[in-house]
Amino acid sequence: MASRDDIKFLSNPAVGRNRKKYCRFRKFGIKYIDYKDIDFIRQFVNEQGKLLPRRITGNSLKYQRKVATAIKRARHLALMPYVTDHYN
Repeated sequence: MASRDDIKFLSNPAVGRNRKKYCRFRKFGIKYIDYKDIDFIRQFVNEQGKLLPRRITGNSLKYQRKVATAIKRARHLALMPYVTDHYN
């Protein structure tokens, strides 16, 4: 009979574990969110063009507000579309 150490997992044992969410702005020391940096802002928008919520992105409330403001400014200046199909 095989011992417990000899048994290989059929799936990754880390699957299903929730990673600790963190605010990337606080972690990397980002103070200003530039509305002209479309590649960075696109990370916070889904493929329909909607803002992703804090519970998914892990942003703190302060920086989620700044991200929302930057996206709204970029949309107003036509750097980003308001609504689209398959944006990313």
